Amino acid sequence: MSHRLFNLKNGKCFVPHGHNEFVKVYLVSQGADDLDGVSNMTSKFETLKKTWHNWIDNAVDHSMQMTAVDPLLDYFKENEPGNLQHLLITPGDPTTEVLAACFYSKINAFLKHDGLEMKCIKIEIEETPTNTVIFHGDPEKAISTVQYDGPQIPWWQRADMSINDL
Repeated sequence: MSHRLFNLKNGKCFVPHGHNEFVKVYLVSQGADDLDGVSNMTSKFETLKKTWHNWIDNAVDHSMQMTAVDPLLDYFKENEPGNLQHLLITPGDPTTEVLAACFYSKINAFLKHDGLEMKCIKIEIEETPTNTVIFHGDPEKAISTVQYDGPQIPWWQRADMSINDL
């Protein structure tokens, strides 16, 4: 992925640059924890992974992460509208901290939509070998929507493949 921290005008992260992020998700059962003696799973693991991996691999991977007020967004709208689907738009700068909160919210929306009795209780995003963010709070309290001007239910709360509200 790549990102640009637009609000750090004189920082090195102001220039678009890339990282290889690794995401680790921690789930707990919200239902009956009885193992059936056959598959011995509270939910089929492949079902749990299918939607999440599809979203990460096909929407998030190789995305350009930016804030909704970045003027580069206007460039893409005017000159490269076909690439809008590859822009992951965050409220405020796309820091690893806000990504972790958004991803936490997104996976729980997927789990609920799929009717799985599981819940994400913690998510880790390793941005670099020396920088990992762990989120396990309430994303609705953590994510500021001061700069958000999209639908009433933002992309990170919806169980769809979106990474922006363009």
